Amino acid sequence: MTSKTRTESEPEPMRTGARCLIEGLERAGCKTIFAYPGGAILDVFHELASSSMKVVLPHHEQGAAHMADAFSRATGEVGCCLVTSGPGATNTVTGLATANMDGIPMVCITGQVSTAVIGNDAFQEADICGVTRPITKHNFLVKDVNDLPRIIVEAFHIARTGKPGPVLIDLPKDVQRAKTAVPFPEHFERPGYKPSFEGHPKMIARLAAMLNAARKPLLYVGGGVIGSDTADLVRELAHKADIPVTTTLLGLGAFPETEELSLCMLGMHGLIAANKAVKACDLLFCVGARFDDRVTGKISAFAPNAKIAHIDIDPAAIGKSVRCDLPLVATCGRSSRR
Repeated sequence: MTSKTRTESEPEPMRTGARCLIEGLERAGCKTIFAYPGGAILDVFHELASSSMKVVLPHHEQGAAHMADAFSRATGEVGCCLVTSGPGATNTVTGLATANMDGIPMVCITGQVSTAVIGNDAFQEADICGVTRPITKHNFLVKDVNDLPRIIVEAFHIARTGKPGPVLIDLPKDVQRAKTAVPFPEHFERPGYKPSFEGHPKMIARLAAMLNAARKPLLYVGGGVIGSDTADLVRELAHKADIPVTTTLLGLGAFPETEELSLCMLGMHGLIAANKAVKACDLLFCVGARFDDRVTGKISAFAPNAKIAHIDIDPAAIGKSVRCDLPLVATCGRSSRR
C-alpha cells in the first residue's frame, strides 16, 4: 500500500530498511519493478507483497537489468530492478553497462551480505560497487539505515537528470532489517552535482548565426533527442530552416524517414546518401549524439569541410571524439519527459 502523506508536525513511524526502500520507490514514482529473489534480498521481497508496484519476475537477473533498461527506453520513466547479492548482483553488469553507454535512467537495487562480514569473503558476497563503478553513473553502499531515505531520493534524481544513467544501491541484509524513523528529504542538494540544462545565450546566438550563414547545413540527431522527448523541436527546426536530417541508431524515430528532408541513418550501417551529405556539408549540427566510431569511421576524414556545432547535456561528450567549433552544454529542449 502506498504510504500516506504526513504533515510536517507528524513524525515518521519506525519502519525497517526493507519497508523504507519500498516506500521510497513508490514515492519516486516506480510502478513496475523487475525483480528476481534470493537470500540476501528476501526481506525486501516480503515487503513487496504489500506494495502497489507491479512485480515482473524474469528468468534470470540479467533479464531483470535488460528489462529495466528497455522499460525506461519505452516509457521515459526510470527503470528499476531488484536482485540478490553475489552472483545475482554480478549478473546485472551487462544491463548496467548498456544503460550507462546509452544514457538510460535506471536504478538497480542489489542485496548484500551483512555489514559485519563485508570483506570477509562471506557466502555470495561480491563487491558490486567496485565492480560497477566504471559502468554506472553513481552507486551507493548503504551502511546505515538512517541514510537510506536520502540515498533513495538521490539515486532517482541522479539517474534521471543531466545525462541520464544507471544508479546502483547495494543494501546489506542487516540494514534491510534495521529500523529508522528518518523522513524522506523533499529536496535534493549535492554541491558537486549541478548539471546545466539551458545553454549560454551567447553560444546560442553564435549557433544561430552559423546556421544562417551555412549554405549546406546538416542536422545530425542522436538518442538525446529521443530521451528528452524533443523530436517535435527538431522537426520544427528542420522544416523552418529547410535542413536535411540524418540520425544515429538510437536517434531513429526522431525525424520521420518518409519526409523529403530525411537522409535516414548515417555511418557504417547507414545510407550512402547520409554519409555523402556529411562529407559535403559546411555545417554539421549535432544534437544529442556522441560521434560513435560506427558513425565517424576514420576521424580525419569525417565531415572534412564542415564546422561542427554540438549540443549535449554531458560536457564530457563534447570534443571527446571529434573537433568541435561550437560547444553548447544544454538539454535539447527546456522540457523533458524524464
